[in-house]
Formats: sequence, structure tokens, C-alpha cells
Amino acid sequence: MWTLLFAMVRIGAAFVAAPVFSAVAIPLPARIALTGAIGVLVINTTHITPPAEIFSLTTMLAVAAEALVGLALGFVVQIAFAAPLVASEVIGMSMGLGFANAVDPNSGHSTPALGQFLSLLLTLLFLAVDGHLVLVDLVVRSYVALPPGAWLAPERLLGIAMFGGYAFLAGLLLALPVGFLLLCLNVVVGMLSRAAPALNLFAVGLPASLAMGVVAILLALPAMGDYLLIIIREALDAAPRLVLG
Repeated sequence: MWTLLFAMVRIGAAFVAAPVFSAVAIPLPARIALTGAIGVLVINTTHITPPAEIFSLTTMLAVAAEALVGLALGFVVQIAFAAPLVASEVIGMSMGLGFANAVDPNSGHSTPALGQFLSLLLTLLFLAVDGHLVLVDLVVRSYVALPPGAWLAPERLLGIAMFGGYAFLAGLLLALPVGFLLLCLNVVVGMLSRAAPALNLFAVGLPASLAMGVVAILLALPAMGDYLLIIIREALDAAPRLVLG
């Protein structure tokens, strides 16, 4: 029983930080049951030796090391899932939708409505390509690359921190098609304001931005979907490279 509980620490920590598994819509008993089921799989396929004493400093350090490895695996994938939120901020401010917020079902926090749409699309694609199964397999294989009690090297933690910039890069690239069309529209509206100073920009510019933004999103949605798949692949490739080495 102690071996199972010790194995569940890394798995549970990964599920706390990873997307989909950490969604507030998933009940806590379901997460614990899933963590226990995967823990049974781990102890039957991998040799795990838990600390001899439960209440000791060595055991606390080993549990902390296991939690750190699990959090690192889930956090790397979670970083990539922040890209749609960055893209929605860029597009929403250009469209005039910066005030339109909704509650994100994954995090439970208020996010831009467009960001919620892109996040749900990314989540559906993640499930469609079996990303959740790849993540579970990665957690199971981590016990071979990093045996229980092993700490992450400082250079790996630095690499995970530097990977945070990928969320901004991917978000800007995701918003590039729509953002470019909206930028061209703003240039046209600016030229009209110079040619006709009496023109009410709020009465013309805001509806035009909304209409152009919706049309641009509809036209760019196939390309955005393809790039969301690239984001998922990059995240699943970066997790073992940055954490397991």
C-alpha cells in the first residue's frame, strides 16, 4: 500500500499541472481513482522501492522530488495550452472584444470569450490525437528515466523556465493571420479619418473591426487548427526532452 501511495505522488502531481486532467469539471474522486489505477500499472511494470520509513526527512525529500518531476511534466504541456489565451488577447483587443469575458471551464477563471473558444478547440484536438494517452505513457516511462527519489538537475529547470517563451511565440503566430487583416483595416480607417475628419470613427471603426474579425477568423480557422496541432506536438515532444533529458 505504501508503494502505491508513493507511486501516486508523481502521477497525481502531473495531473494537477497538466491540461485536461486538471480541469475543474473533473471531480476530485475521479482524479484520485485515475491516479490510483495508473499507480497500480506503474508498480506492476516498474520496480519501485519506496523509502523504508514513512515519517522521516528522507521520505519527505523523496516525496518532494517525486512531486517536482510530476509537476514539471504537466507544466511543460500546460505552457503550450496558454498560447490560445495569448492569441485571444491580441485578436480581441484589435476586434474590440477585450471586454467580452467568460468563465473558462478548464481553469475556472475569467478569460476572453475568444480565448475560451480557442482553448476548447485545442483541448478537443488534444483528445482527438490521443494526447492524454501520450501524456500518461510519458509519466509511466518517467520512472525509468528518473527513478523515484531522483531530483531534476538545475539546467533542466532552467530549460523548463525558458520554454515559457514558447507560449508567447505560439500565441503571436496563431493570431498572425487575423491580426494582420485587422491591422490593414485599422490602417484604412486611419486613412479615412485623415481624409474625412468629421467621420465618427467609433460608429464606423468598431462595427467594421467586429465584422472583419469574424470573417477573418472563419477564413483562418483551418490554418489555425493546423497550427494548434503543431502546438500539441511541440508540447508533447518538449516534455520528455526538457524533463527526462
